[in-house]
Amino acid sequence: MKRFFALSLFMFTLQAASAQLIHVGTYSVRGSEGIYTLRFDPKTGKLTPAGSVKNEKSPSFVAIRPGGSFLYSVNEADGPGPTKAGSISAYSRNSKTGALTPINEKSSFGQAPCHISIDKTGRWAIVSNYGAGWLVYAIQPNGSLGSLVDSLSFSGKGPNKVRQEKSHVHSATISADNKFVYIADLGTDKLHCYNLNAQTGKLTPNKTPVMSLKPGSGPRHFTIHPNGRFAYLAEELSSSVAVFSRDPQTGSLTLMQERVASLPANFKGENTHADIHTDPAGKHLYVSNRGHNSLSIFSIAQNGSIKLIGQQPIKGAKPRNFMIHPSGAYVLVANQDTDNIVVLKRDPKTGLLTDTGERAKVPSPVCLAIQ
Repeated sequence: MKRFFALSLFMFTLQAASAQLIHVGTYSVRGSEGIYTLRFDPKTGKLTPAGSVKNEKSPSFVAIRPGGSFLYSVNEADGPGPTKAGSISAYSRNSKTGALTPINEKSSFGQAPCHISIDKTGRWAIVSNYGAGWLVYAIQPNGSLGSLVDSLSFSGKGPNKVRQEKSHVHSATISADNKFVYIADLGTDKLHCYNLNAQTGKLTPNKTPVMSLKPGSGPRHFTIHPNGRFAYLAEELSSSVAVFSRDPQTGSLTLMQERVASLPANFKGENTHADIHTDPAGKHLYVSNRGHNSLSIFSIAQNGSIKLIGQQPIKGAKPRNFMIHPSGAYVLVANQDTDNIVVLKRDPKTGLLTDTGERAKVPSPVCLAIQ
């Protein structure tokens, strides 16, 4: 019996060591506790619960600081006072168990903060306020959020009177070399490029600071090809993708393909894009569709151009952010309206996806972060 118990404990420890931790940001509805932690086994694709930390302010988008010791969330729920600003929370993170411990919280100085990026030095947190521009917070050595070092709000609007009545900053994407930041403004149909000073956290306009997109497109999320020479933008309102060539030295963008459709030609329902990623090898591009409830799959040519090759149903409703596993073998999708995370197996040659049947129940999941 003792030998059996020792062997079982050894096997459990071995399995735990091979598993990876995934943190899930959620909206505070349907009993959500806040930020959830799951264990993911890359050998089997299995997800198992590993705890949660309480946060009742809709910690929707989360990001892990390089090194893995700290995690940050934007809290979309309106706070007290006349500005009704959201907030940002800092947590210490146990890299073995995934347990999160609150450190401190800061105002976002704007409504509905919806995205947060941590630069590669781990010193700066760039926050996107859907209601009021972007801002940069310093991150202290102990992981806490420090002083506000930079911020800016945009003016303008777009042709969609419901969604583009004003500027709506939706994301800030940092280049792999940590030199450039691309900020998507859904409300004004613009993609802004900034130079990042990693010593001060300040953002200054790039030599080519603004890309104006087709009116009514609604830029949402942006991703850069692994080789740094191409980039892709998910247009929320047009359900299409814009493709850019990119100069890795200057960070400047040149539009290559405009409004590449992501849906079947015969689809007549309402749809909006949410998230966008390439696979680690840069051979395929994926975009999440809310309405069609699928992931669109594109092949990427050597010149960076894309071609739609199909859609994969995600067995849920309103897919928000999704994550391509670093191995490229799996895609995990957070379905906001059906309270589940779906695991898809990915064929690295064709880019096509198949449902593994693996699910994790999480109330209103929005964002997935792994390290």
